[in-house]
Amino acid sequence: MDVLIIGAGPAGSVAAALLARRGYDVVVLERQAFPRFSIGESLLACSMELLQQAGMYDAVLKRSFQYKNGAVFDRDGRTSEFNFADKSSPGPGFTFQVQRADFDDTLAREAIAAGAKIRFEVEITAVDFSGAQARVTSRGADGATEVHEPKFVLDASGFGRILPKLLDLHRPSAFPARAAIFCHVRDNIVSGGFDRQKIRAGIHAADHEVWSWLIPFSNGTASVGIVSSIEQLRARSGTLEEQFWQAIGAEPRLRELLANAQTVRPVGELLGYAATVTTLHGRHFALLGNAAEFLDPIFSSGVTIALKSALLAADVLDRQLKGEPVDWEREFADELNYGVETFRSFVAGWYDGSLQDVIFFPRQQPSIRRMICSVLAGYVWDRENPYTGPQSQRRLRALAEICRAG
Repeated sequence: MDVLIIGAGPAGSVAAALLARRGYDVVVLERQAFPRFSIGESLLACSMELLQQAGMYDAVLKRSFQYKNGAVFDRDGRTSEFNFADKSSPGPGFTFQVQRADFDDTLAREAIAAGAKIRFEVEITAVDFSGAQARVTSRGADGATEVHEPKFVLDASGFGRILPKLLDLHRPSAFPARAAIFCHVRDNIVSGGFDRQKIRAGIHAADHEVWSWLIPFSNGTASVGIVSSIEQLRARSGTLEEQFWQAIGAEPRLRELLANAQTVRPVGELLGYAATVTTLHGRHFALLGNAAEFLDPIFSSGVTIALKSALLAADVLDRQLKGEPVDWEREFADELNYGVETFRSFVAGWYDGSLQDVIFFPRQQPSIRRMICSVLAGYVWDRENPYTGPQSQRRLRALAEICRAG
């Protein structure tokens, strides 16, 4: 075996397809059976460009997912809309809002069609990277264990974070611990009551760090979630579903939009989700997507980071397996982190209020607005945009000060 990939989500499936097409023996071990539920349904426009590079764009297009052209932010009755077509970066100006069970299954099927082998309901129980060859122990649904000796391992296990746990790579996140409570609903929103081609981010009137997402799908259902501190989540009473509706009720406009909504799956919660690691790569392995770092759901960055990490890793690993010299830190970690740092700056700006002040500023300069729109559309690796990369936080805060000064 050339490459063992842990997890068949977007990062794992894309990396598997890219490497299998280049002739490598690729095996993906996935803990769950597909299709399976996953949170994180609103994609960014940059994801379309990444899917094109991965050769999976047409397969996604055929699934008739909900078309998405931007985002609307709603605070205290004031709204601010961003259309992805109005960005400064080149690339697609649209994307989709997807039921992840169908989206992830589509990418996994494409990986299989490309020649990768995916084995479902297989759990990783141990790893050993100390020797000349990687050793990975797995356990199948029947309880049988197996030892694999691939030339390289890619961890795309998402929130499972298999290698960070087994190798003790966790590092405390700089973000405060937050909680999300979420569900899929049949929204029954009246025609014209909401632009279904946009994700809605609603902000609590009294606490601007509490916000909600509303992600409509093409079949009349929607993903709805509320993000708050863990303490605020625990202050709600009753069953998890009762807590969910209490959280919705605390935002008048969202409560109005979902007045006739009904849940269509059990309510879930995610606690203290922000996570990072000490390193993105090491002897015999590299970490992809959420297995390496998860920031926050506010900008729907998860799938975009997953796809970008898969494309970068597949390219570096291809050259390594061919015997060419590679630099994982410079070619993979540094490149990936350029965009991750951009998202991190905007997440921090969202919660400290600086980005919200920019978003709702009534007299936005058109060229700067297009740059901000590019980041919101996921084009965080565009080095022509001054609001990307290591300087993004400083420049965003400077811009917020200008907005506050009027």
